[in-house]
Amino acid sequence: MIGSSIKTKYDVRDGRPVIVRLPELDVVDKAGPVAIHRFIGTRPIAAFGNSDGDFEMLEFATAGSGARLGMLVHHDDAQREFAYDRDSRVGRLARDLDEAAGRGWLVVSMKRDWRIVHAPSR
Repeated sequence: MIGSSIKTKYDVRDGRPVIVRLPELDVVDKAGPVAIHRFIGTRPIAAFGNSDGDFEMLEFATAGSGARLGMLVHHDDAQREFAYDRDSRVGRLARDLDEAAGRGWLVVSMKRDWRIVHAPSR
């Protein structure tokens, strides 16, 4: 999506994730916290991810005050669904797993926690 607005960036200041306004125009949208802030205008109360590419989004959402939810879907069931983890070439999930407990993020295992992954064929 192409648009024009005040340029912002994601940063961590004094250990707290923030969105910082910059003195310039931004022409191209970005992913993650900057895009979230641009489109909803506030810090979300919940974020859900499934790869290390979702780290900043989870960090941003769960750093706010009040009740927050950060959840990782761990694709660890190669029998019923494509599995990827620390050593995967796609969808790598390592940093998020390492930091989940310390940040209070819930890790949901497809293998352990999901009775059904795909609806049965009819």
